[in-house]
Amino acid sequence: MQRRKFIALAVGVAAAWPLEAHAQQTGRFYRVGFLWDGPDVFPDALEAFRQGLRELGYEEGRNIVIEYRWAEGKPERMRELAEELVRLKVDVIMAPSSIYTAAAKRATSTIPIIFMSHADPLGSSHVADLARPGGNITGLSLMMTETNVKGLNLFKEAVPGISQVAVIFDPATPSHGPGLKAVEAAGPALGLRVQSVPARSATEYDNAFTAIVGEHADAVLVLSTPLFIAGAKRLAELCLAHKLPSLFGPKHHVQEGGLMSYSPDRADLWRRGAIYVDKVLQGIDPADLPVQQPTKFELVINLKTAKALGLTIPYNLLARADEVIE
Repeated sequence: MQRRKFIALAVGVAAAWPLEAHAQQTGRFYRVGFLWDGPDVFPDALEAFRQGLRELGYEEGRNIVIEYRWAEGKPERMRELAEELVRLKVDVIMAPSSIYTAAAKRATSTIPIIFMSHADPLGSSHVADLARPGGNITGLSLMMTETNVKGLNLFKEAVPGISQVAVIFDPATPSHGPGLKAVEAAGPALGLRVQSVPARSATEYDNAFTAIVGEHADAVLVLSTPLFIAGAKRLAELCLAHKLPSLFGPKHHVQEGGLMSYSPDRADLWRRGAIYVDKVLQGIDPADLPVQQPTKFELVINLKTAKALGLTIPYNLLARADEVIE
């Protein structure tokens, strides 16, 4: 399928910055902290970030070192790892999503923190304003609160017969509060009842689906968070086992067997995150760097899963998909 690009609204400023090789001009050596779940979560996005640094003249081991700290599916470790990066006196901390940004924020109010795929930085109170963040935190947002609503519209278009959607969320993920509220508000206009189902760990997945089936939901929307991304295969299996159409954020879930996903292109956002690293390393205050919105979105549909569920996806929706898995 031909990839389709959707253009988001700008935040009052141009999204792109000149790609100048500043690192080659200063002769300094920089230390960047990177707080994330693990190298196997969005490896294409991680490589896009590294490539973005290389394009700006940063070469690991020569003029920059990246201190990777992996939580490895253990949320309780995030604060400890963030504090470790602070003790190393890194020049900047990369904390891609809301849950890692929250951990870094608790650890420091002075070291610049850059997120690259934050679901809702304003709704999570991690920035005071999108145009002028006002603190030591800025970056690039998925705008997932808005994207979830768009995805829900596409979901209803794909499976018009659904009437009750169970939304699986993690109460510990800062962006899930506003994200859930937005979906609940959007449901009635689409003729959908919304059931909220919390899951705080992978051990709660089975109980979550027991609650979903017990309330007679006929579809599932899973909000994006590293916890659920790590459990993508199991979540897809549970949806299929209970004959429930599923909507996810990252396409990783659909590659593991989910029905469909709608989300910004994370690789593009992480590559652009390297530009913000460069800006901060050159002395620009993160308080003055506006939060950027996504400009590329991905709609992915798994036809094999649709067939297993006995569903026929409308042709006009398939034609708009960026990727169709057969």
